[in-house]
Amino acid sequence: MPADFNLTYLDSNMQRLRTFLDNHCDNPDLVAVIDGLMVACKDIAYKVQLGGLAGVLGSAEQINVQGESQKKLDVIANDLIKQALRIMPQVKGLASEEESDAVACNPEGEFLVLFDPLDGSSNIDVNVTVGTIFSVLQSEPGADPTYEATYLQCGREQVAAGYVLYGPSTILVLTVGKGVYTFTLDPRVGEFYLQREKVRVPATTKEFAINMSNQRFWLPEMKNYVNDLLLGEQGPLGKRYNMRWIASMVAEIHRILTRGGIFMYPYDSREPQKPGKLRLMYEGNPMSMLIEQAGGKASTAYENIQEVEPTSIHQRVSVVMGSAEEVDNVIRYHKK
Repeated sequence: MPADFNLTYLDSNMQRLRTFLDNHCDNPDLVAVIDGLMVACKDIAYKVQLGGLAGVLGSAEQINVQGESQKKLDVIANDLIKQALRIMPQVKGLASEEESDAVACNPEGEFLVLFDPLDGSSNIDVNVTVGTIFSVLQSEPGADPTYEATYLQCGREQVAAGYVLYGPSTILVLTVGKGVYTFTLDPRVGEFYLQREKVRVPATTKEFAINMSNQRFWLPEMKNYVNDLLLGEQGPLGKRYNMRWIASMVAEIHRILTRGGIFMYPYDSREPQKPGKLRLMYEGNPMSMLIEQAGGKASTAYENIQEVEPTSIHQRVSVVMGSAEEVDNVIRYHKK
């Protein structure tokens, strides 16, 4: 170990998450919701860190509402977040990727919380990055939190959005509509500390992320765009691109927020009745809010994701998001 490595290091000027929220949120009830949600995420981070030692790896041997096989940690993470939110007087109701129906919490609460408890859970058994994605909406007074319609607000109505990335370090990426900020969890004291302020996504990029194994199912417009990416300097886009693919939306978007890029999960013909793979309400919308708050763009390739009118809490959507100029390129190909 290097002689200057200090296990007790903690900059006294670093700002705690709660202090940041008190300074940046006008509504103290919203502060309480985010602060309480992070209690559950810290517990998830601890279990992810322990892995097999905590008995959280492997399949739960059951299928969720999405028709997907659940991992043990999917169920554990969902239960931890649900338990944390249900006792908050500020939370009227919640909707989760792992729940078939909306769940009522406190009828007098002001906020609705939608979340993907463990994005990228197929990676957990091979120790690759996963995360929790969340979106916070304001409820109409008197709305019934057991009704799906209560939650069907477009992305522009979000009052906060973010994700917690469980990787080599645990990182919270958050917006309350005033830019994007990142916080790192210090497990020694159980606190998130502010690390990056007013995060910006570079307008241009040479990196793209897409699952190439699905290429034969894409629309011709997406095939043409990706084919031109692969032509590099010899193609119409005039530059060499590098491809990345982690199969975890949280990890893909975190890379974009760190150094730019474009992430795509487009429509394909395998299930033609579905407009995409990812869920609008607790994946597409919160990630779009983060990307746009950081100066990037988010689209279905035909319209802005945050302007899609939802019809179901489990509605799916095509996703193209990241560096603004590259998203514009994708839209241009689809307009052809």
